[in-house]
Amino acid sequence: MSKVTLMNNTRLADIAAQAGVSEATVSRVLNGKAGVSPATRQAVLTALDLMGYERPQRLRRRSNGLIGLVIPELGNPIFPAFAQAMEKSLVQHGYTPILCTQEPGGAPEDEFTEMLLDRGVSGIVFVSGLHADTTARMDRYTRLTDRGLPIVLVDGYNEAVPVPFISPDDRLAARLAVRHLVDLGHERIGLALGQRRFVPVIRKIEGFRQAMAQLLGPADVDDLIQHSLFSVEGGQAAAAALLDRGCTGIFCASDIMALGAIRAARERGLSVPGDVSVVGFDDSPLMAFTDPPLTTVRKPIGAMAAAAVETLLEEIGGTPAKHVELVYRPELVVRGSTGSGPLVNR
Repeated sequence: MSKVTLMNNTRLADIAAQAGVSEATVSRVLNGKAGVSPATRQAVLTALDLMGYERPQRLRRRSNGLIGLVIPELGNPIFPAFAQAMEKSLVQHGYTPILCTQEPGGAPEDEFTEMLLDRGVSGIVFVSGLHADTTARMDRYTRLTDRGLPIVLVDGYNEAVPVPFISPDDRLAARLAVRHLVDLGHERIGLALGQRRFVPVIRKIEGFRQAMAQLLGPADVDDLIQHSLFSVEGGQAAAAALLDRGCTGIFCASDIMALGAIRAARERGLSVPGDVSVVGFDDSPLMAFTDPPLTTVRKPIGAMAAAAVETLLEEIGGTPAKHVELVYRPELVVRGSTGSGPLVNR
């Protein structure tokens, strides 16, 4: 990190703009002078931290504690985005995050948990962890709560764990995608997603079935649901199977699966969206710049990350943990990977 030089007016101006105060106020804070409210002082220090400048020695503070963040592998860009949002919020509250990522073949979730406990963390946020797997044992989480450790679980609900859960509305996400494709004239719509044992997968299937029945009439849609892996290759394989079944529109349970679906269509000489429309889920970074730009259902990462941190810090502050699920509304983002279907083109 670079140290702040008080004589460097450019840096003072940048910090002032970030904090929403004058350069003179920034100078007073950095020099430890009086006449600045606590809120304004904190705004300047937060701006300093966020911009990567090192605080002067006298302004450095001790961390309020360590917080563990356990997330899946970083290959899916939605997870780094989620981690970054939580880290930013934790730093603003004076906590130091410890990021644990579960790479294939790397340390399992339970091993990370033990490591974090050895470090004396004040709490842990688990994102898309084993709590989302309906076949996994939940006692790994109840043991943590029994010892009084605050935890928050993101993406996946389980009735057996009496802690706060943070989730997107996966059922609504599927309904939004199906409605969009039906409005464009598609009626043979496929769903490509991960293994059925995961809670978000189960919920997306429920939303998909509801929307298909409501918008296209009662019918057996089992043949339109294809399970695979949450990867580009998994999306490609699932989409290939759905294309074989005559689907002209495909909703994928992640953006990277959607990129695989586009690849599958092009391998057959089909154009997207001319012949096949593809919808993703997450609105991962850079999805607006793919070819074509990806239509997707945006996962409310910012709101979910803020809720996870705030809920955890409330527990750390002494508020008893509530067995509640906070569900956040996704949003359809229409771009270039969806277009008119065969019903419109007749």
